[in-house]
Amino acid sequence: MDQIAVITGGSGVLCSAIAKGMAREGWKIAILNRTPEKGQRIAEAIEAFGGMARVYPCDVQQKESIEAVRAEVLADFGRVDVLINGAGGNRPGATAGPNHSFFDLPEDDLRSVIDLNLMGTVLPSQVFGSVMESMGAGSIINIASMAGIRPLTNVVGYGAAKAAVVNFTQWLAVYMSQNVHPGIRVNAIAPGFFITDQNRYLLTEKGGGYTKRGEAVLAHTPMGRFGKPEDLVGAALFLADSEKSGFITGVVLPVDGGFAVTSI
Repeated sequence: MDQIAVITGGSGVLCSAIAKGMAREGWKIAILNRTPEKGQRIAEAIEAFGGMARVYPCDVQQKESIEAVRAEVLADFGRVDVLINGAGGNRPGATAGPNHSFFDLPEDDLRSVIDLNLMGTVLPSQVFGSVMESMGAGSIINIASMAGIRPLTNVVGYGAAKAAVVNFTQWLAVYMSQNVHPGIRVNAIAPGFFITDQNRYLLTEKGGGYTKRGEAVLAHTPMGRFGKPEDLVGAALFLADSEKSGFITGVVLPVDGGFAVTSI
């Protein structure tokens, strides 16, 4: 297989699992992230089982940085078949709660979270989407969140940004089909609750066990557990494969253990 997947945030907990899973299926992986050392560890893990991965330092909030990486990726691989927009995250300063009133949340923290999650999806879609335009084919997969579909308490900045990612996914799917090429598909994966570096403080206690929020999440997840990063691999492979999902665009696919369909 000579298909190339560009994955932003490729060294993160969730997207590193996607990168490894796709590499095991023969995909060649371009890992984009701000810290090349972290990306290199993922690339080495992929190469250890015979996969192919290269690392590109990139700031997804700066279009010039993404454009420079695009030139490198095309020089190395010659094409881009899939873009996975996985760069994102939250921070305590953009999260309301008992000790953090919404009215006092710092503007810088809110802007930072919204910019990273939203513009960090829009800008790579512009830069690498233009490559797909020249090819007349491709798949863009955005990493949304259940927080962008169903408003969750506290995570105001993150939830607002991911809701915008959902809207952008649907908008771009129509735009690509009608104005660029119907062979370019745009979809999103909406993970439910996975414990990552960004949300660990909300879901787990420092001494072990779960916070009240973590316990509430499990109580409203029919499968009774948090997601494992590997749970996202199948969804990514399906949406990436034009033969298996060639008539699917504009879809936001929940991977949430049933959280979205639980009311009481």
